[in-house]
Amino acid sequence: MTGNSYYYRKLHSLLGVVPVGFFLVEHMLTNYEAFRGGPVQFAEQVKWLNDLPLIFLLELFGIWLPLLYHGVYGLYVAFQSNNNVNRYSYGRNWMFTLQRVTGVITLVYIAWHVFQTRVQVALGLEHIELGKVMHGISTNGVMFALYTIGILAACFHFSNGMWSFLVSWGITIGPRAQKVSSYIWAGVFVVMAAMFIASLAAFMDPQFNSIPTIKD
Repeated sequence: MTGNSYYYRKLHSLLGVVPVGFFLVEHMLTNYEAFRGGPVQFAEQVKWLNDLPLIFLLELFGIWLPLLYHGVYGLYVAFQSNNNVNRYSYGRNWMFTLQRVTGVITLVYIAWHVFQTRVQVALGLEHIELGKVMHGISTNGVMFALYTIGILAACFHFSNGMWSFLVSWGITIGPRAQKVSSYIWAGVFVVMAAMFIASLAAFMDPQFNSIPTIKD
């Protein structure tokens, strides 16, 4: 693996943006429908997504396999890397360390969330009942806290990962460009985290505890 590690890392980095990063943004926008429009609008958005042609293949090759590679190889990198917290610049080293820590937390969170939602759908849960499932999760104090931790980890991992991606792919060159980029992605982290947590809080609405009627 050592000889090809450069290419493995490049592929890992690229998949973190396309398609995994795009999926995170899409997931955020879908969940935000719960906050913006309530149970019916959320259910309609979920139904629209799951009625897309070849949805199984789209999810398998566009989400789950890239996510599996990014997650598993990310674990390998996390446990092989030397954090060097006391060797280089204080801020960047802590970002490096937090990127690895949040990567592990995010992988566990996603696996858990997928089991609670997508796996149960495969076992017979109706797609339109996902709002009801999320209502049960959000109204449980322990689950809400754990989901919040997972959300913050995922948003940080994506945002800081995008900063690193732009540097490693030679897009942001020089201290000034990288500093501006750090401000931009810090802002992205705040916005994404706020939208995800607002969506999670919206699922507390008792209306989500009933199955809405949606358009065919």
